[in-house]
Amino acid sequence: METILNWYNGLDGMMRVYWTIALFATGVFIVQMVLTFIGIGDVDSGDASFDIGDGNGDTMDTGGALQLFSMRNIVNFLLGIGWGGVCLSSSIHNSFLLALAALLTGCVFVGAFVLLYKQLMKLEHNGSFDINECVGQVADVYLRIPANREGEGKIQFSFHGSVQELPAITNGEQIVSGAKVRVLEVIGGHTLLVEGLESRLKRNY
Repeated sequence: METILNWYNGLDGMMRVYWTIALFATGVFIVQMVLTFIGIGDVDSGDASFDIGDGNGDTMDTGGALQLFSMRNIVNFLLGIGWGGVCLSSSIHNSFLLALAALLTGCVFVGAFVLLYKQLMKLEHNGSFDINECVGQVADVYLRIPANREGEGKIQFSFHGSVQELPAITNGEQIVSGAKVRVLEVIGGHTLLVEGLESRLKRNY
């Protein structure tokens, strides 16, 4: 332990910062991976991003690792900065250029992990999820669905023990977040046509 402390104290200021970031981010990354493998990695209160496309308050998206400003991607960014600074320090001696290279490495790490996660999600969905099985299912509206097919919202429902989130449109009135809907049809292979259950009850009445 004393040897490690002596080595750490012997580092110059910037290298100490890079090593600190690298070791801290690596530790958090390992913990995240362990939690993911034991099945509780999706419970991440820090995974939050904002969708500003529809200009209303129903835009909080906590869907997991794919969001840009998520806890996982912040850790990936720090991982790239720390190890980028450590590994490139021997070839880049200018502190400004080294910091710039470390930041770019952090961005590359985020992009690489997002791309990898997307590919893994595609494999998972292709192997266990058929969107046509959604027809007739009742789901919760996650992001509001504009009226008369004027835009897409999102719905969520449980399928074989996992939560699926899919784009949805409606022919009727706007359906707000939290409402219950029934899936009527699959449009274009990836979008669901839904009907609000309250609207259906009113019509039957």
